[in-house]
Amino acid sequence: MSTSYNRIAYEALEVCNGVTLAAVEGAVARTTVQPGARATDVGTGNATVAIRLAQTFGLTTTAVEYDPVMAELAADRIAQSGAAVELVVGAAAEVLAKGPPQALITALGTTNINGETRPTPEAGFAFLKTRLTPGGWLLWGDLVWIAEPPAPLRMIAEATNQYTDDAGWKASAEAAGFEVVWSEISPQAVFDAYAAAADGAARDWLAANPDAPEASSVQAVADRVKMVLEFGRPFIGFGLYLLKARA
Repeated sequence: MSTSYNRIAYEALEVCNGVTLAAVEGAVARTTVQPGARATDVGTGNATVAIRLAQTFGLTTTAVEYDPVMAELAADRIAQSGAAVELVVGAAAEVLAKGPPQALITALGTTNINGETRPTPEAGFAFLKTRLTPGGWLLWGDLVWIAEPPAPLRMIAEATNQYTDDAGWKASAEAAGFEVVWSEISPQAVFDAYAAAADGAARDWLAANPDAPEASSVQAVADRVKMVLEFGRPFIGFGLYLLKARA
């Protein structure tokens, strides 16, 4: 199977977003979810989070990935880990709608969460609440505006999802019927390390594979992502939100 910028970048990362695995595990540890309960990691990427849900917390875990190239990486990582994780390749909204309610859903940097082209925070949270058991938990992580962005940056960043600031994410979650139990915006150093590791992996791959069929597309995406993150550094952060569904 061919490769892509995401496959190359995420293979080099522990978590496929600007957040540490320790922060993710610390958030899950704050829940009341018991071993054996059902959990789904949406947009699993390299499957690190899904593997930890199964191995560290003993959850009956499903990993969902829409991109078949990324799903191949997730399958390899799951097999290497020996974790009891079921991998489903498909759109998050469809997979969640067909499956039973979950005790925990983790969704970190997930696009098109409810089947809409550019879901609002409110719509995404409202859909996810319907897929949780009563009192179930959602660990949500995504881009957060830490300062009002210039219009061109907002337009580029919000090509797939609409984003908001920290207060906006919390208000949207509460409006959808969640209690905000805990939240954290990643330190700038964590976000910078994420961006540097992803870009470095792509540049190393390009240097080693200049004639690969995918080289031009990997180069284009790497350049675009680097430009957006460098220009957007004063405006873009990553927020992690632990939410509990109200009855």
